[in-house]
Amino acid sequence: MTVKLTPYITLEGNTREAIQFYEQAIGAKVLSMMTYGEMPEMPNTFTDDLKNLVAHAKVQVGETELMFSDAPWGSPIANGKRVTICITTYDVEKSKQIYEALRQGGHVNLPFQEETFSPGFGDVTDKFGVTFQIYTEIQD
Repeated sequence: MTVKLTPYITLEGNTREAIQFYEQAIGAKVLSMMTYGEMPEMPNTFTDDLKNLVAHAKVQVGETELMFSDAPWGSPIANGKRVTICITTYDVEKSKQIYEALRQGGHVNLPFQEETFSPGFGDVTDKFGVTFQIYTEIQD
């Protein structure tokens, strides 16, 4: 069973700029990028500026991946949420097991559930204050 840990960086509306900087500075390569406007079921109340914010991007640097997103609505980012750790599996039950274990004594930020981008996703801050995103990736 494969489990992968990936740093996940959330910024306040300047993710595209940051990625362009990392492309030049450390040879990052964009593997995928989706805006909030491209996501299904986004509210019609989103302005064009909000629709153009990055909802999710995956970047490769050497043999390592980084994930990025802009905070929804360009909102301020809470302490402890700018850099989180994304735990990726290819099995929903394994993802749920990890999520349930990490939430013991911690705080649920987003319940584990199916999302448009993942069959199993949740966000939890453990009892030590470390925030994890548990992500089930669909294999091609």
